[in-house]
This record gives sequence, structure tokens and C-alpha cells, in this order.
Amino acid sequence: MGNDIQLNAAIIGLGVGERHISGYEADPRCQVTALCDIDENKLNEVSQRNPGLRLSTNPNEILEDPTIDVVTIASYDDAHCDQVLMAIENGKHIFVEKPLCLNQQEFEDISGALKAHENIRLSSNLILRRTPRFIELRKRITQGELGDIYYLEGDYDYGRLHKLTEGWRGKIPFYSVVYGGAIHLIDLILWLTKSRVQEVFALGSRKVTEGTAFRHYDLVSALLKFESGSSNSDGILAKITANFGSVVPHHHKLCVYGTEGTFNQGHTDTTYFHSRNPSADVEQVIDPYPGAAKGDMLPSFVKSLLDGTPAEISEKEVLDAMSVGLAIEKSLETKKLEQVNYA
Repeated sequence: MGNDIQLNAAIIGLGVGERHISGYEADPRCQVTALCDIDENKLNEVSQRNPGLRLSTNPNEILEDPTIDVVTIASYDDAHCDQVLMAIENGKHIFVEKPLCLNQQEFEDISGALKAHENIRLSSNLILRRTPRFIELRKRITQGELGDIYYLEGDYDYGRLHKLTEGWRGKIPFYSVVYGGAIHLIDLILWLTKSRVQEVFALGSRKVTEGTAFRHYDLVSALLKFESGSSNSDGILAKITANFGSVVPHHHKLCVYGTEGTFNQGHTDTTYFHSRNPSADVEQVIDPYPGAAKGDMLPSFVKSLLDGTPAEISEKEVLDAMSVGLAIEKSLETKKLEQVNYA
């Protein structure tokens, strides 16, 4: 590294977290100086591919280090809240893998800490925003090509059942397929519509994982009603599903229905429909999917810290998506329609 380094970064959790190294160092003003994982074998394995960095099995050691300016939190989900709060208290900017937290009290603690430390920036790796075909879709929606959007469907088909039944997700006290999967589609539809969800209703099941070590819902489906644009206009409706037991490869299905056109991404093809006539030609989408790497959000975040430019995902947007997820989980418990309570 040269003498232009202005930001020292560290990474806690070296599963997906390893892929953040190149994201930070895509900006020559930032360097990763330390790696942390509670699994010493994993730590040493990643260190061999990334030599010369300080290693630790103790996250607190990283979070209390005054030489570190920004930290990735990619640990197990149940550790996120405490580590985010400790990072804030120690003056560190935070790039957190989803989910931000696991319950309403943790959410309130984090949002309160961010409010009390307004100089701290936080973002999250909601990477679907970097998918080229979704970027093009948002542009077309904004330009009015699809007319008024009135309904969306987003399905998070996980296709990795063994990670529930054999991995850490089945061993921690609580795992949410909403927070761990559907949150990507929640953020995506908020971003596409530039609107806020008002209320939700959700149901879940655990049929696929019945009899395994996984004790929580493996399927959750939620209906969402958006705030209306005016007193005499209905709000957008949407359906979001986290289907972790699906017998398909990992995939994000998305349908966006407008008064003048429809976007449909399935498992085998993606198309725009511009007519109700069954004989009319459809427009095949060839823009890449997913077309983004796990560290691709980080250059924007680093630039926001150093230059004061907006990050691709702001603190407010992270909190808004989490607010919708919390309302869905509450509806699963109450079996009732639940209001979304934003920070």
C-alpha cells in the first residue's frame, strides 16, 4: 500500500466476509488491516489466501481497536446487534451483512444508537440493487414505461436446504428466513417503487424441514400494502415469499405489474410484456443476472465515507427494509394484519 491510505477496514466473519476484502480495496484509499473469525481453522484458511493481515478470533478486539475506521460485520445473525452497537460506541462505520438484527428491541437499540451518533455511517449488503436487469427495470419504471405500478411479486427461492438442516442456521436460537432471505426482495421492491409499505399480513410453515434440527419456518409468504399516493388512490400491493425448502437452484423470481406493461423474471427466462394480445411479441431480457459480486456495494460505501457522497444504501433504507421484515415476523406471531413501524 502507498501513502494515500485514509481508511483502515476490518472484517468480522469470513464466510461471505472474505469477499469484502476486494470491495474495500477497490478504492486505493482504503486498506483491510485485520480479519476475524471465531473459527480458528477458518481464520487461518482465509489468511493463507490473504497474507500479511492481523488475525483475531475475538470480535471485541477488533471492535475496540482505535486504528480501525470501518468494520464489516458478517458473523452469525445472532451476533449482529451486539457487534453493531459496539462498533457504533467505538466510533466505527459499519457495513453489515443482512440481517441488521433479529427483533424489535434490537432494532430500537440500533436505531437509537445511530441517532445518538450521527457521524457514524451504516450500510448493508442488499446486493440485488446491483443486478443490471433490475437497474434497467427501475429506470423503465421511473420513466413510466410500465405505467402506474399496482402489484409486485418477489420470491426468494433459496435452493440450499442443507444450510438450514446441517449448518449454523439450525443451531442458533432463532433464524428467520424473512431476515436472512426475503429481506433482499423487500429492499428491492422498496427501491423499485420508491414507496413505503404501510401494513403486512404473513403466514408460514415448516413442512420441508419437519423432523430436522431446524425449528423455525422454512417458508414464509407475506402480503404487503403500500402507502397510497393520494386520498382517492389505492396503494400498491405486493407479495413476498421466502421459500427455503424449494427444489430449485437459488433464484430471485420477480414480477412487476403496471397499467401499461409487465416485467416477469422466472427460473428459465425474463421478459417484458407490452400488450395483452397473446399474439404480440414479448421483449426478452438479456441484461445480466445476478451480475454482481458480494463486495460490489463496498466501493460506494467507502467513497461515501471519504468524499461525503451518498452510499448506494443509506442508513434509512437499511432501517426501512428491516422495519418491513419486523412487521412480517410480528404478523407470523399474531396471525393478524400488522402496521409497519418505521424508525
